[in-house]
Amino acid sequence: MRHYTKLDKIYNHESNVDIKERIQLVRRITLDKQHIEDVAKELHRCIAWAYKWYKRYNENGLEGLQDQQRTGRPPDVPKDVMVKIRQELAESDTGWDFRQVMDLIYKKTGVRYHEVHI
Repeated sequence: MRHYTKLDKIYNHESNVDIKERIQLVRRITLDKQHIEDVAKELHRCIAWAYKWYKRYNENGLEGLQDQQRTGRPPDVPKDVMVKIRQELAESDTGWDFRQVMDLIYKKTGVRYHEVHI
C-alpha cells in the first residue's frame, strides 16, 4: 500500500492539470525512486521537460511548479491609445474592413500593422 504524502494531498486538491502532471513527476522521482528519464517517458514528455520541472522543484519547492508570468514584447502602440481607437471603431455605424482599420491606426499612431495582426 502506498504511503499518503503531502504531495498526494496537494495533487488531489490541485485543479490545474499541468501542475498535477508536474507534481506527479516529482512524486515519482522523489518518493517512488524512479529515474527521471523513465518518468518522462511514462508521462509522454521529453527529458528536457522533466529536468526543467524537477530542477524548479528542487530550487523553489512546490512554488516552482507554478507557471511563471511571461512578459513578451511590449506593444508598439500604448494601451490607452489603442483603447481610444477601439472606441472610435465601436461607436461608428460604418462597417470596417482590415485595410481601413490599418489606415486608422497608422494615422493616429504612425505604427503600421500587418493585416494578420488587425
